[in-house]
Amino acid sequence: MGATDSTLSLEEAWQALVHAAHPDREPPAQASDLRLSAAGWQAARPVAPEARELLECLAPLAARPGRLAIAQLGQSLDGRIATESGHSHYVNGPQSLVHLHRLRALVDAVVVGAGTASEDDPLLTVRHVTGPHPVRVILDPRGRVTPDRRLLRDPVAPTLHLHGEGAPPQGPSGAHVERLALPLVEGGFAPRAVLDILAERGLARVLIEGGGITVSRFLEAGVLHRLHLLVAPLLIGSGRPGLVMTPIATLHEARRPTSRTFRCGDDTLFDLALGAPAP
Repeated sequence: MGATDSTLSLEEAWQALVHAAHPDREPPAQASDLRLSAAGWQAARPVAPEARELLECLAPLAARPGRLAIAQLGQSLDGRIATESGHSHYVNGPQSLVHLHRLRALVDAVVVGAGTASEDDPLLTVRHVTGPHPVRVILDPRGRVTPDRRLLRDPVAPTLHLHGEGAPPQGPSGAHVERLALPLVEGGFAPRAVLDILAERGLARVLIEGGGITVSRFLEAGVLHRLHLLVAPLLIGSGRPGLVMTPIATLHEARRPTSRTFRCGDDTLFDLALGAPAP
């Protein structure tokens, strides 16, 4: 076998990550060549450079035991996720989209707010990578997501539609949709309560994908373990901000999480370790 053939490839590394995140799935043929843990990884043979970077970035997530709450946000250099009109396709480049789909494949559930579900009309699947589709979760406190949205129409993956008590969603839903009423806290859902409900359903690994308000609420609630910020070399100027948090008086109050950076094509990925406490 030649040197090139013995090198652990990007796809082999990816399949090992998927198996680490979902150990009930059949392990890849090369499972014994790669050992993953929350602290890092070890390989029994040489690793291709692109596979090495993938493992460095995602092994701490894929191999993390117990519950995991990670948020992802794509933004411009000046912290905007869309123009003032809401146009956001695409702030980040194609490799950042692949990274997002990898995050989806490594979790049990992906969460979006009602605004993202309505305006972006996403599918929240893993079309750009191999791996399982997550359960799709809509946070809809006022029951305003209409049944024509793809999350409620397309049965490619289960959808959990969380709506406010006394605010039932409009119209019928597909057989793949489960609706559940939750109490409101200051006009929305308590982030920790959402994660607890998902964990009770066996959805312990959760990606908070958007939009900015939803990610900000989970960040301020202190329930996130990690935040992935994908920053594009783009200046939008005025527009919709990414993170919107309670104002602070001095920089001594600012959060300074441990961070790592990775390249995603022309974008830069900031991997921030937030260290949410155990439930």
